[in-house]
Amino acid sequence: MTDKTYNGWTNYATWRVKLEIFDGNLDDLFDWTLPVEQLRHVLQDYVEGHIYESGGGNGNLAVDYALAFISDVNWYEIAKHLLEDYKEEVEE
Repeated sequence: MTDKTYNGWTNYATWRVKLEIFDGNLDDLFDWTLPVEQLRHVLQDYVEGHIYESGGGNGNLAVDYALAFISDVNWYEIAKHLLEDYKEEVEE
């Protein structure tokens, strides 16, 4: 079995989504009181919504490829990381 980790994340897709979509000030975008298991679904829905909006909807080849790419994302890992970052900011 090959190691698919990337820059400390589960895989390239997880790292890339975290870096390009969930990097920066997200305080007003999400409910940070949600448990990590619920937040992971919120994050996934958020990204899927952007894919459909920017790609023109179902049946578009670019949308299909983007959805295939994010199917490898470890949403739980991103949610856990974001919640930890938020809690650190609040404590400061």
